[in-house]
Amino acid sequence: MRTEDKTKKSLSEQEIDQIVAAQADNDSAWERPVYVQSAKPASVAIPADLASRAAFLARLHRKKNVEEWLQLIIQERVELEEAAFVGMKQDLAVKAN
Repeated sequence: MRTEDKTKKSLSEQEIDQIVAAQADNDSAWERPVYVQSAKPASVAIPADLASRAAFLARLHRKKNVEEWLQLIIQERVELEEAAFVGMKQDLAVKAN
């Protein structure tokens, strides 16, 4: 087996955990820390009627609050739109060839 093949072997979670635990106190084994600032929440103004309907549906879906439900709905819609975009892009690439 070539050296490259040995290094590309995928490790199990247990093997990764063992390596991490062994290197935990060795600062030279780690890269510099990465600092991430969390994004500030965005505010969106919506009509009162729509907010009322959204609050009703949030309660219907047993969410803690309307913000949690809206976040879920927006996330689902963004994923749907991204999937549709990728599909259209692939279709265009096939038609171009």
